[in-house]
Amino acid sequence: MSDEVLVIDNVSKRFGHFQALDRISLTINNGDIYGLIGENGAGKTTLMRLITGLSFLKQGQITLLGEAAGHYQQALRRTGAIIENPVAFPNLTVTQNLKLCAIQHGISEPHLIAETLGFVGLSAKQGTKAKQLSLGQRQRLGLALAILPRPDFLILDEPTNGLDPSGIIEFRQLIKQLNEERHTTILISSHILSELYQVSSRFGFIHQGRLIKELTKGELDLANQAGLALTVDHVTAASQVLDEAAVGEFAIMDEHHLIIHHSQLSAAAINQLLIQKGVAVSELVRQEGSLEQYYMNLVSGEEQRHVQSN
Repeated sequence: MSDEVLVIDNVSKRFGHFQALDRISLTINNGDIYGLIGENGAGKTTLMRLITGLSFLKQGQITLLGEAAGHYQQALRRTGAIIENPVAFPNLTVTQNLKLCAIQHGISEPHLIAETLGFVGLSAKQGTKAKQLSLGQRQRLGLALAILPRPDFLILDEPTNGLDPSGIIEFRQLIKQLNEERHTTILISSHILSELYQVSSRFGFIHQGRLIKELTKGELDLANQAGLALTVDHVTAASQVLDEAAVGEFAIMDEHHLIIHHSQLSAAAINQLLIQKGVAVSELVRQEGSLEQYYMNLVSGEEQRHVQSN
């Protein structure tokens, strides 16, 4: 399999006057668990519907498992998906739903149904009608339907919505197992960064239809360390000043933000140093290493840039 499982290139989507997606570009590689983070209405579901052909692509290009959107031949057969709500026939039992799924995908090996039920923890519920399952069990059934054909790529749209804490933990474990044991590449979305942090190897932040940040888990850990967070007019000039002054370990976040992790200088001294060297500092705050705060700062900074550009 190619290293690139999904390539999204300059994709936009408009519904009437509403710009749902604005020039999105990202790549998901073989073996990734790619966490797509964004508030409700940010464009996560729209993007997933475009990938799977549930919505028509007019602007940009999508390549899924080596095939272009609009010309898929085998790509969708190799892709499992739960988008919006898990789809199951409410009056059919768990096993009957999986048997129907097997027929639709030309699966003739009966043992795969039992294996899949065991994998998602629904063996004891195989004779229960779908409408009688709890929310967590319906999510498991949806996952079972998505993975029965043994897909190479799995798309999960807010799969832990409505689950209690124990259900969320169990679902995370299933996702990790799929990735580690079956080598399934996964795209998973949520509006809660701390949930995706537990499973994802890479992250993409989407806000108002725009992809505003991509980073690996290691990069997120570095960005989320406690320290002194600065917002400046020119991050390159600021980094040169800080480096020459040997203020301590710091990391550049983007063109206007950096964080100083360790320094012997006070915040006031650092601020004065930058100003004396001609660097304008618009914000300087002590960061405590909260994932939620990192996300909010990222979104706030994007909104400020968008306002300034308009």
